[in-house]
Amino acid sequence: MFVEVRSPHGAAIVLPGELAFLLGQGVDLAIVREAAIRAGQEGTEPVAALLRAGLMSEADYYAALARALGRPFRGAGLVLHPAARFPEDIRLGAAAGDAGAVYLAPPPGAVSALLETGAPPGAVFTTPAALAAAVLGTAGPRAAARAAEALEVRAPDWAYRPGLHPGQALALVLAIALILLVLDATSWLQLLAVAGLNLMVLAVIVFRLAAPLLRPDPLPDPAGIPDAALPVYTVLVALYRETRVVPRLVGALARLDYPASKLDLKFVIEADDMATAAALAALPLPARFEIVTAPAGLPRTKPRALNVALPLARGEHLVVYDAEDVPDPGQLKAAAALFRANSGRLACLQGRLVIDNTDDTWLTRCFILEYAALFDVLLPLLTAAHLPVPLGGTTTHFRTQTLREVHGWDAWNVTEDADLGLRLALAGYRVGDLPLSTLEEAPAFWRPWLRQRIRWMKGFVQTTITHSRHPVAAFRCLGPLGLLCAVAMVPGTVVCALAYPFGLALAAWSLATDPLPATPDLLANLVTATGAAVFVAGLAAMWLPAFAGCRRRGWPGLVPWLLALPLYYGLVSLAAWLGLLELLLAPYRWNKTEHGLAATSRTGAMRRT
Repeated sequence: MFVEVRSPHGAAIVLPGELAFLLGQGVDLAIVREAAIRAGQEGTEPVAALLRAGLMSEADYYAALARALGRPFRGAGLVLHPAARFPEDIRLGAAAGDAGAVYLAPPPGAVSALLETGAPPGAVFTTPAALAAAVLGTAGPRAAARAAEALEVRAPDWAYRPGLHPGQALALVLAIALILLVLDATSWLQLLAVAGLNLMVLAVIVFRLAAPLLRPDPLPDPAGIPDAALPVYTVLVALYRETRVVPRLVGALARLDYPASKLDLKFVIEADDMATAAALAALPLPARFEIVTAPAGLPRTKPRALNVALPLARGEHLVVYDAEDVPDPGQLKAAAALFRANSGRLACLQGRLVIDNTDDTWLTRCFILEYAALFDVLLPLLTAAHLPVPLGGTTTHFRTQTLREVHGWDAWNVTEDADLGLRLALAGYRVGDLPLSTLEEAPAFWRPWLRQRIRWMKGFVQTTITHSRHPVAAFRCLGPLGLLCAVAMVPGTVVCALAYPFGLALAAWSLATDPLPATPDLLANLVTATGAAVFVAGLAAMWLPAFAGCRRRGWPGLVPWLLALPLYYGLVSLAAWLGLLELLLAPYRWNKTEHGLAATSRTGAMRRT
């Protein structure tokens, strides 16, 4: 429905009906006309262009709509029928209220038809934000249960649960028996076992050594996609006790280079986090920013919060950021271009994570080297070879429908990112590389750093338990190279960390007490040679990818800190052992990382506000 109106100068202007009625409610023609122009340029609904660009508030628009239709408006204090449905009522924009009322907050695409047909009897208008909050408040227990248990109900083989599958228990018993047999065997069998183990580790190390040789493919040109052809993009950020970084986060998301009418930005907060809620309420947020309050429930984890918001995502694509993130403004357009240029089997894009508070402590310097090796060197190789990728937890861009098909995140896994990456691979999807950066803040002191790393190691063990229940099926899905990669990147990371100090101690002891044999001995020399090769190659695999990452980033000043990595990985080993202990004592504990504490900022993005 279009309406022709006259400007103050008498010129005829054609406006969509869902905007034109505002003129009779006292809204300035310039605002209405700008919304109409934006809608045409961006290829979206006129109401979305008006509200998400911040030209008019939701409360003012829906109050004007109520007046135009002769119905009351209520912006807060909604009391819904106990049978309120989540997420259906929010998507529909209508929910049954008390005393026969029907609360309406029609989505942008439904306003025009409502203006033509009129509001139903008993209708009370409200805002989409107020309606969503009321539905979540009323259907909270059901929404919480859905967020926590949907994966277990729909795909139990993909869900973490404590304890071992019978096949896993049998494999563990056989492995222990084999180790005891080797320890009690003749010396030649022990030497053969050690040589075999060295060769297996060496095969994994070769992968890290080969990674710096690969150069990533260039990005497709996002400028080739007009704004009108871009899809709606959802941004999810889970927040808990993040008052320090809220202003910086909002500013970073406001700088995203994407049509405002096609942005669906959702902050997911916990019901008891009044401080973060107040920090968000203090900012003038246009309607493209939405606050979703996750209802009380267990577990208290980031993936559970994300699962609450996933059914509400309006975007064809969806990205997850962390509270402290400062993403490259061009990320969304670049990701949309990559998804458009590839088949639907490309389910996810992993962006590059870069530590910004480099100069805080030696820990942050080593952390940035670790991330440079992982995201700038190893990740391009994994994605180019279509191998499984344990995701990074932030700057992960998805096709929303695919994410829903694999049932979102595992709320009970404390490294939901690594788990989801393997689940996508097992479902036949692949992960791509998005070579644009997101700046992050690393813990600067060893206690918070250790708590974070304990969670990561504990979650890697949870992921291993989850996806090793059916090894034959995994082999069929991933193939030999894919399975080797998955084993190396997830359980292999934990095993290497656990064994790291003992391997160093054993190497030092062997060199000190057991020199090379004086007479030729093929087996003994094989063990010595493979052991020496593993030791030297292991150091090279630790240093070379990090060095390559420094070169690609142009960070020559960080190269001397490569020498500190052996000590840094000693702390990783401590975290792995403590992670095993915490898995037994508190498997679902989420060790929260504090943000907004950076003392330095290489780019200036992490300066305290």
